[in-house]
Amino acid sequence: MVTLLEITDEVSAAGVVDRLTQSGAAAQADEEQKPRAVAEIVDAVKTRGDEAVAEFTQRFDGVILRPKQFELTPKEIDREVAKVDPALIAVLTRAHANIKAFHAKHLRQSWEESADDGTVLGQRLTPIERAGVYVPGGKAFYPSSVLMNITPASVAGVKEIVMVSPPSFEGGIQPVVLAAARLAGATRVFRIGGAQAVAALAYGTRHVPQVLKITGPGNIYVALAKRLVKSVVDIDSEAGPSEVVVIADDRANPVCVAAEMIAQAEHDEEAMSILLTPSKNLAGEVVQQIEEQAAAQPRRAIIEQSLLSRGLVIVVRDIEEAVRLSDLIAPEHLSIQTEFPRKVFDKVRNAGAVMLGASTPVAVGDYYAGPNHILPTGRRARFSSPLTAEGFRKVTSVIGYSQERLRRDAEDICMLARAEGLEAHAAAVEVRL
Repeated sequence: MVTLLEITDEVSAAGVVDRLTQSGAAAQADEEQKPRAVAEIVDAVKTRGDEAVAEFTQRFDGVILRPKQFELTPKEIDREVAKVDPALIAVLTRAHANIKAFHAKHLRQSWEESADDGTVLGQRLTPIERAGVYVPGGKAFYPSSVLMNITPASVAGVKEIVMVSPPSFEGGIQPVVLAAARLAGATRVFRIGGAQAVAALAYGTRHVPQVLKITGPGNIYVALAKRLVKSVVDIDSEAGPSEVVVIADDRANPVCVAAEMIAQAEHDEEAMSILLTPSKNLAGEVVQQIEEQAAAQPRRAIIEQSLLSRGLVIVVRDIEEAVRLSDLIAPEHLSIQTEFPRKVFDKVRNAGAVMLGASTPVAVGDYYAGPNHILPTGRRARFSSPLTAEGFRKVTSVIGYSQERLRRDAEDICMLARAEGLEAHAAAVEVRL
């Protein structure tokens, strides 16, 4: 079910490196097979607006909606939320409190500093006016993604937060998803999904407002649509399949390591689960545990296909090599299950979220602890970060020169302008002297 590899020398190490980097390239190649269809959907919505959204909703979701029915009314939301178990509402409330508290710590403050001559320099931070949040609703539904997307926007001070989700539950949206949306601070909710919903948010229609940033995970069509519209609207990232890398030594519990890999494989058939360990004994025990634990899971077929296609147990020469390979993969989630996880973490450079120790399953980050589970995938953790409240704010630079400061700096500024061949820039300075 899962492939076992061992690094014994530089040749085998190079082979593992090639395999790890090529798997990411293969996933990217799969994405490139569908852009034409997505481009046609996006262009149709851009051109025909609500009519195209309704057409694609009927074609792909099997639900007939008039444009006036796209948006759920407060009464409709009230009716659905009332169906949710109060105990589950209480859990969502506690999770929301954790997420809100964590993201509130991220916010920077606007600042200005004044020089003795009266010159002012600074930055003003302001929230974007309207954000769009995409919530999947096909094979599964994710109230946790609702909290993780909407809460940071709310903490940032975004006035209007528009949520879209496919009408996959009796022609509407799952009640628990709506409960999470209300709790987190969504101001409007639309039962539309897929590439057509992304396009509607990006360009706006008569009934769907245009937003300035779109966040949230989705299938390959959603991901490609976000890529197409990011010239007119900001996006969080181009999310790919879920990923976990586990770094473990001979002190790790094979039951816990296998459980972590299976949990990630449960997401979908393209999820990636990798163990890096210097212990041959642990590697063998984990392979056995994976076989036993996966057999008892309700989503066994998905888990088995995922582990067959993108599951690896790699025996490395030492923990340092495990860290080097992990940094190469730059995983969405990194679970460090070693005797001294903090020492290993200090050497890590690339990961979306790091779970320290065997008592920290990835699920605590997915649902409850506070950090966002909207994370970079596909090796993007080498250069990008998790979604935060700062992602919903923008920076405006503030410059106020005094006449004294302008006289002092004019010669340097003019020289730089003329070095670039921009005489009018120099003249715009000199005319003020």
